[in-house]
Amino acid sequence: MTQSNAKSKHHHGNLKQALIAAGIGLLEEGGLDALSLRKCAARAGVSHAAPAHHFDGLPGLKIAIADEGFRIFSGYLQDAVDAGEQTDRGRLKSICRGYFQFGLTHSGILNVIFGAQGLAGLRAGQDPDREKADAYLILQNVCAPFVPAGQNSLVVELQVWSLIHGFTLLSLAQEFGRPDQPIEDGLFDAVVALLDQLGNCATP
Repeated sequence: MTQSNAKSKHHHGNLKQALIAAGIGLLEEGGLDALSLRKCAARAGVSHAAPAHHFDGLPGLKIAIADEGFRIFSGYLQDAVDAGEQTDRGRLKSICRGYFQFGLTHSGILNVIFGAQGLAGLRAGQDPDREKADAYLILQNVCAPFVPAGQNSLVVELQVWSLIHGFTLLSLAQEFGRPDQPIEDGLFDAVVALLDQLGNCATP
């Protein structure tokens, strides 16, 4: 693709999304160290000066990438919940499956979201009304039926989050063989069955 054709293809709002997608691709391949405005512009097929029109330097691009990364992450969680068994325990296990599938498909995004130099903090202060796009609010809603009266809901949320996050990272590290092996061998379902021990709820 020539530079002029690329500019034509990415005119107006399309360029901003193309640069974000390019940044996510770089993160997936090499982590935060691989991310730069120049590399994003090159991957999007535009002038290295183009990102300046849409982002306030690299920090602005990182914020946009963090937002998009969490949107993708949240989408996996919500889609899994919507597609799974519509009981309290069914939704609980479904959100874990969505989390695991996200990790298998987007391990790069997962690592930079929750890594030591992650992007999670960049979303602090973002629009609080975007509940459907907020992964943690999805988790809260799914965990709510399992919170005993008078208990801090964070306890149950962290139990579920810690279980599936740890299982996902260990799988990606190939502690159980190929990353997808736990699903094929039934290990995922066996581990997630531990959640059956969470409190009592009104529905099965």
